Amino acid sequence: MNQFKTLFLIMGLTGLLVWIGDTLYPGGQGLLMALAAAVVMNFVSYFYSDKIVLASYGARMLEQQDAPDLYLLVSRIAKAANIPMPRLAIISDDTPNAFATGRNPEHAVVAVTEGILRLLSDAELEGVLAHELGHVVHRDILLSSIAAVLVQAIMFMSRMAMWVTPRDEEGRPNVLAGLLIAIFAPVSAMVLQLALSRSREYLADDYSAQITGRPLELANALERIAGLNQAQPMHDAQPATAHLMIVNPLRAGGLMSLFSTHPPIEARIERLRQMAAQR
Repeated sequence: MNQFKTLFLIMGLTGLLVWIGDTLYPGGQGLLMALAAAVVMNFVSYFYSDKIVLASYGARMLEQQDAPDLYLLVSRIAKAANIPMPRLAIISDDTPNAFATGRNPEHAVVAVTEGILRLLSDAELEGVLAHELGHVVHRDILLSSIAAVLVQAIMFMSRMAMWVTPRDEEGRPNVLAGLLIAIFAPVSAMVLQLALSRSREYLADDYSAQITGRPLELANALERIAGLNQAQPMHDAQPATAHLMIVNPLRAGGLMSLFSTHPPIEARIERLRQMAAQR
């Protein structure tokens, strides 16, 4: 299923890139440029998406001696999950959040903010880290990382349409096409992320509850993290990479909540509390 989702994502986002290129530069030139860009972006997404995403948040890689307690906690969960120990990274941001990236368990990276290390208890942090390793186990971090890189490319090209007026095959300005690119492309990219991302969070929550045996701790952690992210969104948070985080790092409300790549936080917390009650 994840292989099908990844293929669907690549095809959908590649199609958007090709359409934008052909619209900005009709007559075949734009189409070829967009196809070449899509091939390069897909290659880069597969092999280097983790580095690109980490760099966009200014994440710093950690060695065991840099954070021995965090390393011990992650290694214990990784052992229980029967996956290699992922690399660790830290983001200099007071807002609590975390994400996993990388193309497979052998190349996974778990990144946490300084804020989440200060905010959560060890049991709550364990629940969050188990959630992120759930993404690694389910092998959907490649999907997330590809989405992050390709959506960033689409966002960039859609902004180009505001400065480069598309022209038809006769060379006449096509203002309508420019507006469609500037509005339709980013929204379409967000909808693709929405369709492919929401179910992952429920699965990772379930995995965390199963492997730690403490769903209530994750529920408490989600409640605290979500509240602070709404009050003080992350400095470097971007729509293209927001779906990677354990909770939405962007301030959401009104119609924007319909485009959130995360399920409602209240629904996630209620599910976890019901699990705890059943235990």
